[in-house]
Amino acid sequence: MPIEILMPALSPTMTEGNLAKWTKKEGDKVKPGEVIAEIETDKATMEVEAVDEGIIGKIVVAAGTEAVKVNDVIALLLEAGEDKKALANWKPKAAPGAAASEAKAAPLTSPPPAGGNEGGKAPVASVAPSAPALAPKAPVAPAAPIAAPRASGERVAASPLAKRIAKQRGINLSNVIGSGPKGRITKIDVEQAQSGGGGQIRRHPTEFVQVPNTSMRKVIAKRLQESKQTVPHFYLTVEVEIDALMEARQQLNEYATAQAGKDGKPPYKLSVNDMVIKAVALALRDKPSCNASWYDDAIIQYNNVDISVAVATDGGLITPIIRNADQKSLPQISNEMKELAKRARENKLKPEEFQGGGFSISNLGMYGVKTFQAIINPPQACILAVGAGEEVVRVREGSVVAVNVMSLTLSVDHRAVDGALGAEYLQALKRYIEQPVLMFV
Repeated sequence: MPIEILMPALSPTMTEGNLAKWTKKEGDKVKPGEVIAEIETDKATMEVEAVDEGIIGKIVVAAGTEAVKVNDVIALLLEAGEDKKALANWKPKAAPGAAASEAKAAPLTSPPPAGGNEGGKAPVASVAPSAPALAPKAPVAPAAPIAAPRASGERVAASPLAKRIAKQRGINLSNVIGSGPKGRITKIDVEQAQSGGGGQIRRHPTEFVQVPNTSMRKVIAKRLQESKQTVPHFYLTVEVEIDALMEARQQLNEYATAQAGKDGKPPYKLSVNDMVIKAVALALRDKPSCNASWYDDAIIQYNNVDISVAVATDGGLITPIIRNADQKSLPQISNEMKELAKRARENKLKPEEFQGGGFSISNLGMYGVKTFQAIINPPQACILAVGAGEEVVRVREGSVVAVNVMSLTLSVDHRAVDGALGAEYLQALKRYIEQPVLMFV
């Protein structure tokens, strides 16, 4: 009998995926480990490798097919000695993928199942199916002029007052688009037309367009909603002075520039975010109780300091992980973060590079955001929101001085981390940022 190649579950949150591409065609020989297809998951585009040796006998799901359920048969593999006649005896199972599509969401209050692949079958993700569409897909209207002029002689619907004002001010009502009932021109429309230099008020004829939700966007929405509804958030904010941090960063980057190779590129270039990652990791090492997750039976405290860092992509936020960040040097963190962010935006991260982590960082400082409150990334207990640095005036020993400060807001799951513990963590973090020499001790 032909071997069924199933739609694999490539991430814990995956219930379906898009079969983006086949790299093998019917009749091709494949060996274990060879890439046979590319699958778009909720987070990334992943390569699917063959498990068995054989010949691709039949491609059941064509390339470009969307929303293929986990465990659906996507292709048939002929074993040695089999030919296409063996395909005649194969019949698809009733309602393929039904079990996966009916799986209920794994609650945040139970630990994640251990990974495994029993019997060679792809594991079924224990998560809820995608939410039904909120509205039917509406066809997008074809491109049209934003404000097409009225045909010559066409009657213009306008209020008497609008007509009188237009006549007094020399405004051609044929070029004005009305905002009243059935496009009737009102006094306000005429006045707005005049304030715009007598030109047209341009209103797009298509009121809105629908942007379909991607698998990634659906998962982000589901997880954030669960977090905000089920996790008791509280927030702690502290201001830290960053002058010493900025000076240390400048000195380290100058040293890197002096070590540039023949190509003129320095071995690293540190950002403020790189130094924040290191400080966060060291503070977690000092306060390991914040490196935790809440479950009904126990609070899990992680022995390794793995930092999830939010990266904006076209599809939404994804959090690649700097593992053992407390043990890595600043250049290692900087280069690794740049590579992870690059591959995240290219949709090329491996599952192990964005799944897990014990603590998250979200930095909007580069956008000029001074302070904000981030939503916790379950099952983690904490996420740090990093704001923009700004110069402020402080009084020191009777003298007025200018210093650069940055706002840090810690969002905390109160079930796992108490307020006092969260405050102690921020004190430790503040110490590392304001005295960056401690990062090298």
